[in-house]
Amino acid sequence: MKNVKLIIATHKKFRMPKDSELYLPVHVGREGKDDLGYVGDNTGDNISNLNPYYCELTGLYWAWKNLDCDYLGLVHYRRYFTKKSQSYNENIKIDDVILSQNDIDKLLDEADIVVPKKRKYYIETLYSHYAHTLEGEHLDKTREIISKISPEYLGSFDKVMNQRSGYMFNMFIMRKELVNDYLSWLFPVLNELFKVVDMTNYSSFESRLYGRVSELLFNVWLKQNNIVPKEVPFMYLEKVNLWNKGKSFLEAKFLGKKYGKSF
Repeated sequence: MKNVKLIIATHKKFRMPKDSELYLPVHVGREGKDDLGYVGDNTGDNISNLNPYYCELTGLYWAWKNLDCDYLGLVHYRRYFTKKSQSYNENIKIDDVILSQNDIDKLLDEADIVVPKKRKYYIETLYSHYAHTLEGEHLDKTREIISKISPEYLGSFDKVMNQRSGYMFNMFIMRKELVNDYLSWLFPVLNELFKVVDMTNYSSFESRLYGRVSELLFNVWLKQNNIVPKEVPFMYLEKVNLWNKGKSFLEAKFLGKKYGKSF
């Protein structure tokens, strides 16, 4: 049995898997908040105070710096890797659909990194989708930063920005050594971006841009290191309004209406 820890990034009480050896709920942005009864991301070496901007990455940073394991992964309180593709319904029991220790052991025998199936945009590149729904300036500034602190990644960055699909949600399971390599590159880029983006008039939704940029940068890191991960299904364990999601996507693409909330 492999020594794996899958943290569940959460900011509220929610039903959690029974396997507490494998799955560890982590209260992200715990600093200054009420105790939910979960491990907080504000102990040890941490960046919990950056959660309003870095999203689940504060939990990932905490796990990277403070957990002793051979493999580390991240899922969300309402979004998990699953055994097969399926849609949410109210009768689904979380422990019946999510990956077990045995499932993960088998997957990690096949590949060093497990990721959710690619999200495909078809009529958008990753760059144009971000620019239409959020602010393309964030990615332009990110490119400038990469050109200065890790210029060897520029080619991979440009290729990924022109892709029409990518691995999203900051979800993965991978060897701790690879986590170290990835996050040692990622956080310096984000920290520089944090210095140059003026968030004076940003809403709380808009301020979470660093978590969103990191989703794209994960794909850049994979590309740069010629890593082909193992894709597995994922599902939401809450009902998602796909009509509103699709409508907002098209309004952003054709009407210039930016996203103002999560779906």
